[in-house]
Amino acid sequence: MQLTPWSHDCSEGFTLRGWRSEPTGRPLLHVLHGNGFCSLAYQPLLMHLGQHFDLWLSDVQGHGDSDHGGPFRGWNRTAALAAEAFSAQVAEYGNVPRLAIGHSFGGVLTGLLLANEPQLFERAVLLDPVIFSRRMLFSMKLAACFGLNRHHALARKTARRRSTWPDRPSAMTSLQGRGIFKGWTDAALQAYVAHAIAEGEGGVMLKCRPSREVDIFSTYPSHLWSSLARISVPTRVVYGSQTYPYVQASAIRLAALNPHVSAQQVAGGHCFMQENPEAAAQEVLAFLRSSVLPIEHAGPFQVASP
Repeated sequence: MQLTPWSHDCSEGFTLRGWRSEPTGRPLLHVLHGNGFCSLAYQPLLMHLGQHFDLWLSDVQGHGDSDHGGPFRGWNRTAALAAEAFSAQVAEYGNVPRLAIGHSFGGVLTGLLLANEPQLFERAVLLDPVIFSRRMLFSMKLAACFGLNRHHALARKTARRRSTWPDRPSAMTSLQGRGIFKGWTDAALQAYVAHAIAEGEGGVMLKCRPSREVDIFSTYPSHLWSSLARISVPTRVVYGSQTYPYVQASAIRLAALNPHVSAQQVAGGHCFMQENPEAAAQEVLAFLRSSVLPIEHAGPFQVASP
């Protein structure tokens, strides 16, 4: 499978970019990434999924090769812009089943898409989505009222994180086994270093500025739980056994709240799909394939030069 770049000049005045496979008549899988990542950072997972689906990889504002785009437009608007970009070009794929996955921040965005654009996808898998509890949302709203939303521990830590290195091997060594990257396979970390880091003056740097990560960590979706309650297509929330406690609790609560949503625990942490991409792909396939026609295998996974 060959991936080629796409771009979309969105209604907010900046350009969104991503990658896609050429139409083959197979089901089309829309992919949204976590905060600070980009879709190609999941390349080992995508190598497995790309054998069964055509792929549409979407990088949101300030991530991957998409424009930084000035002030962060917020979770809900970011989800709407992803739908806008997808809808502008999806007709090229014809009348095929359209499916979706998203990780972490991208999992929540995918959930918002399912709620607000119910015709867009037939089925979805949310991978460890950071669905804030009602209590967390209240605390975040209160902090925002007092101008303290950028001062919590995660935002402060993110603002201080290293974002430049002399070269990619140095970045690989610096990140390996640390923080969110703990437990990742070498191939997953190599994909992150290859695609979420860019060449810069005097070295390499994160494509997503730490300040944009802070923007996201310091904000929250509007009407989150009422939106997720409206999901009307079959949706599986897959969460890691060692993930953040609120992610597990919210996954279970959402499954109890909405009969269209089910929850499944798997081994691993918040980035379990980077720790064991093959097992994660099997979880995704098992749920998505149950609703579509038999899926043919494609050739090797390749990324074209931009």
